[in-house]
Amino acid sequence: MTAAELSDVPVRDLLRIGVGRPVDLAAIDPRSTPGLPALPVTGPDRKAWARDEVRRLGDGLARQQEMLFAQAVKAPTTARRVLLVLQAMDCGGKGGAVKRVAGALNPLGLHIRAFGAPTAEELDHHFLWRVRRALPAPGYVGVFDRSHYEDVLVVRVDSLVPEDVWRPRYDEINEFEAGLVDDGFVLIKVFLHISYEEQRERLMSRLTDPTKHWKYHPSDVAARAQWPEYQAAYAEALRRCASDAAPWHVLPADRKWYRDWALAHLLGEHFADLELTYPPADFDLRREQARLLSDSLR
Repeated sequence: MTAAELSDVPVRDLLRIGVGRPVDLAAIDPRSTPGLPALPVTGPDRKAWARDEVRRLGDGLARQQEMLFAQAVKAPTTARRVLLVLQAMDCGGKGGAVKRVAGALNPLGLHIRAFGAPTAEELDHHFLWRVRRALPAPGYVGVFDRSHYEDVLVVRVDSLVPEDVWRPRYDEINEFEAGLVDDGFVLIKVFLHISYEEQRERLMSRLTDPTKHWKYHPSDVAARAQWPEYQAAYAEALRRCASDAAPWHVLPADRKWYRDWALAHLLGEHFADLELTYPPADFDLRREQARLLSDSLR
């Protein structure tokens, strides 16, 4: 594989939303594959190639995660944390992405939280209260399946609170995320972008496959009828809450195999920035080896 056969542009740069720029989701093709190598590299079966690559990349991600965790064991007060925030329309593939990509990581160093409708207790607090409680510990990789952005998405579309309540939340989210980055978080925000047609196919699959009936709820079709409103809400959230420290990435997700490949690259590229290593021994290696070799049952 030569350099000429691969894109010189990191996947995250291809998917990143420009800070302060308008966001037109209709102009981003959900079936596109930004950064995917050309046919001379992938061969005619791009899906099989991508799945093999995800497995290969998964080994590297697992090693990076282990080094992140090891550093936290030795120096918990200075250890970094990685937080992947996944947002999508219904059937957007958040669960599949977690299974395929985060599934390659060691569960002992992984913290996954899915955010549904807030509980009565959560409603009694500030909207960020439940999010702060779910943040990963130092050395952990956290994954949010939905997140604090629901409070400027579903809350907005369904008019659950007045506009003068939800609109100021963009600034609160930006301040919250800036604080996370200042505290050593690596924040990776990804919107899995599917098409209206693809969502219909995935919903129909849930209705026709008995093993998927549990995934379906009649409210899914009601939410689908609000597609334009949700697209507008997402576009504003992406525009208002994209920053240099915490950028948004729009990942075309109609092709599940590309979704997994691109997400694995996103994680890998952010891990590479950390330049992680295993912490050095804080004891006398030779002495400990000698002790072990001299040890015997009496």
